Amino acid sequence: MNARFYAPDAHASGEVLALPDDEAGHLTRVLRLKVGDTVRVFNGRGGEFEAVIDSAGRNGVEVRVGAAREAAREARVALTLAQAVLKGDRMDDVVRDAVMIGVAAIQPIITTRTEVARSALEKGSRVGRWHRVAVSSAKQCGRAVVPPIREPLTLETLLRAVAAERSSGPTLMLVEPGAASRTIALGDLAPEAPRESTLVVGPEGGWAAEDVAAAAAVCGLLTLGGRTIRADAMAAVAISALFARWGEF
Repeated sequence: MNARFYAPDAHASGEVLALPDDEAGHLTRVLRLKVGDTVRVFNGRGGEFEAVIDSAGRNGVEVRVGAAREAAREARVALTLAQAVLKGDRMDDVVRDAVMIGVAAIQPIITTRTEVARSALEKGSRVGRWHRVAVSSAKQCGRAVVPPIREPLTLETLLRAVAAERSSGPTLMLVEPGAASRTIALGDLAPEAPRESTLVVGPEGGWAAEDVAAAAAVCGLLTLGGRTIRADAMAAVAISALFARWGEF
């Protein structure tokens, strides 16, 4: 398969367009491709095309867009991952894996026990970094869609939005067994796939009792058994389990 590159401006055959700087650097310095080589480009919104390198040098890379290609099928369930922000670069791993498995969007959230302040997220331009991770993961896994990485919200704000949009599909908060009087095991979920859903995953320290109590009014509280799983692996495990339950795999 030809190398794939993210070209958000690609719309139709015949266009000549410049690749983003990161993509141009990967093409020239890592893969060492040259003028005339064939590649594929995808625009992050589901469009994928054949392309030929038209120019490549210090000033950037331009490609000539060719025929449209059939893009990889997206998941039937438009699943949003609402993930409590994790420390260090662990959030990068969550974004990479969630995009690879097939989520439709990622919503970072700030919870009672989140150990990263919102001001630190803004200062470090984390959302831009996570977008680049999402692009890289889409390139690797063959998706032509780059899921949006939304601006961080507090859990309280997210739950208010969930309460106001009851028709948008089930919202499931992942909790430990015994965290509340009423929880749902994975096997108790209806196997029929919803059109969309939101999965809420907590931080390293787990959910505070007040977080679970607030969520219980608008979310299903989902458990995945008794094992303790690392916070940076939990989303991948849960997304995979839900997709398997809903017949995606």
